[in-house]
Amino acid sequence: ASRTFRRSFNKMVWAAYNSMLAKQPLLTKALTSFVGFTAGDVLAQNFVEKNEKYDMARTLRMGSFGLLIHGTTGHYFYGALDSALPGTKPVTVATKVITDQVFWNPIFGCMFFSYLTFTSGGTVDDLMTKLKADLKTAVMGSWAVWVPAHTINFAFIPPSQRLLYINTIQIGYNIFLSFLGNKDAGEEEEKTK
Repeated sequence: ASRTFRRSFNKMVWAAYNSMLAKQPLLTKALTSFVGFTAGDVLAQNFVEKNEKYDMARTLRMGSFGLLIHGTTGHYFYGALDSALPGTKPVTVATKVITDQVFWNPIFGCMFFSYLTFTSGGTVDDLMTKLKADLKTAVMGSWAVWVPAHTINFAFIPPSQRLLYINTIQIGYNIFLSFLGNKDAGEEEEKTK
């Protein structure tokens, strides 16, 4: 009985999600990204970093980045990419993955570090230090996850579901991003002197 209930409940939730996605795609994708970035930071703080004191402001910054930046820009970027390169032929999928990782990935990294720096009260100098210390690591770390993930994404996932698929994987990747985005860039600079 509980298995039947669970199956029915899951179908109901999936139908509601798809209905909302059809009616309000931008809002749905923004909310999905909010959940993904919030969950990634909660997991990072509680299970990876194991901080003595939980930083709620940090979680709010990460979640709001998902809501305001990731979900919205992802909606438009992947929509434009699918319009410019329709289909799932191997050459099309490879072109989409390369475009995503060579062009969008560094832009995304700059948006991510800018948002976290400025919403934490940082300066342009702080941002430049952060980008110098961590952008290359973020971009290269992304390749290990997102090249195979986007190969599957662009080959098999319907365009309307792309951001949901991305956000599902993003929860795990956000643990890495949350850690990297919230570590002090000055520490790395001191170690290299």
